Amino acid sequence: MRQDRPFSTPARDRFRLHRRRCSSDLAQLSRTQAQLANPRYRWVVLAAGTTAQAAFSALLIGLPVLAPALRDRYDLSLSQVGLVLSSFWIGPILTLLPWGLLADRVGERIVLATGLVGCGVLAAAAGWASSFAMLVVLLGVAGAMGASVNAASGRAVMQWFSARQRGFALGVRQTAIPLGGAVAALALPAINAAGGLKASFVFLGALCLAAAACAALAVREAPRTVTELEAEDIEWTLRDRRLWILSGGSSLYLFAQIALTSFFVLFLHDEHGLSDGVAAAALAVMQVGAVVTRISAGRISDALRARVRPLRWIGLASAAGVLLTAVVTHAPLEVVIPVMVVAGAISMAWNGLSVTAAAELAGLARSGAAIGFQQTTLSVTGVVVPVAFAYAVDSTSWEGGFALAAIGPVAGWWLLGRLPPSAP
Repeated sequence: MRQDRPFSTPARDRFRLHRRRCSSDLAQLSRTQAQLANPRYRWVVLAAGTTAQAAFSALLIGLPVLAPALRDRYDLSLSQVGLVLSSFWIGPILTLLPWGLLADRVGERIVLATGLVGCGVLAAAAGWASSFAMLVVLLGVAGAMGASVNAASGRAVMQWFSARQRGFALGVRQTAIPLGGAVAALALPAINAAGGLKASFVFLGALCLAAAACAALAVREAPRTVTELEAEDIEWTLRDRRLWILSGGSSLYLFAQIALTSFFVLFLHDEHGLSDGVAAAALAVMQVGAVVTRISAGRISDALRARVRPLRWIGLASAAGVLLTAVVTHAPLEVVIPVMVVAGAISMAWNGLSVTAAAELAGLARSGAAIGFQQTTLSVTGVVVPVAFAYAVDSTSWEGGFALAAIGPVAGWWLLGRLPPSAP
C-alpha cells in the first residue's frame, strides 16, 4: 500500500492559516450569539451608531458656527463662505456609495472605525490650513472619510431592529445630527475664543476619533441571511426607479434646511448684530428641537406603517417655515429667533424617514448600497445649495434668499408624490 505523504511545508502553512481563521470566525460567531441572546445589545449598536453620527455631524454643523471666524481669518465673501460650507459635502459624493457597498461586504464596524479615524485626523489638520484653498481641500477629504458613518450606522440599525421599530430606531439615530450640532454650537464659541480655529478643529477631530474607538469596541455584525452581495444585486438597486425618485425628492428638502441652519449664525450676526455666542446658543436650541421632530417623525411613520406619507407632510411644513422666515426677516429678534428655531427644527425632521424608506425599498442585504446612494444624492444637493443660497442673498436680499429656498421642499413634495402606492 502507498503510504500517505506528509503535508509539504506550504500546504501545512495554508492549513494552519485556515485553522486560525476558522477559530477567529467561531470566536466572532460565539460573541455574536451571546449578544443576540441579550435583546438589549441592539440598543448598544444604536448608541454606538448615534455617537458616530453625532461626532461627524458636529463637524458638519460646527462649520456654520465658525463661519464668522473663518470669514475674518481668510477674508472671505459670503459666496466664499458658502463654498466652505459646501466643501464638506463634496467628498461624500465620491465615497458614500463605495462606503455603503463595503459595509454590505465587510460589516459596519470596520467601515465606521476606518472612516472616522481618517475624518478626525483631517479635521484637526484643517486648523492649520494656510490658505482658503487648502481649507476647502482638507474639509472635502475629511467629509469623504467621515461619510462612512452615513451608510454604515444606518445599515447597523437596519440589521438589528425589526420593521416595526426601524422608523423609531432610525429616528433616534438621526437625532445624532442635531445632538452633534448642539454640542458644536454650545462648545465652539468658547473654544474658539480661548484657542482660535486651531483649537476648534482639534476639538472636532477629537470627537471623531473618540467615536471611532466607540464603534470599534461596541459594534458587531448581525448574522447574515445572505452571505455575499452579488454584482447584479447592486446593479438592481441602482436601477430601481423608486429609489431615484425617493432620493431625488427628499434631497430637495435640503434647500430649506441649509438656508435655515447653515446660515443661521451669519444671518443673526450680520442682519441683527447678534454676537456669535448668542447666535450659536439659539442654534443649539434649534438642534434640540430637531431631536424632538426627528423622533416624532419616526414614531408617526411606525404607527402609520408608512414612510413617504409623513415625509411629504414634512416637505410642506418646511416650505411654510422658510417662507415665514422670509416674511419676518426684519422683525424684532423676539419674533425672528422663535420663528427660525421652530422652522429649522421642522426642516430637519425628514432625513430619518428618507433613510428608512431607502433601506426598506432595497431590503436588508442591499441596505448599505441603498443608503449610500440616497446619501450621495443628498451630498450632490448639499454642494449646490450653500453656494446658490449665498449667491441669491448677495444678488437680492436675505428675504429673497429665504423665499427662493421654499421652492426646494415644494418640488420635493411633488416629486415624492410620483412614487407608486407600493412604496413604503
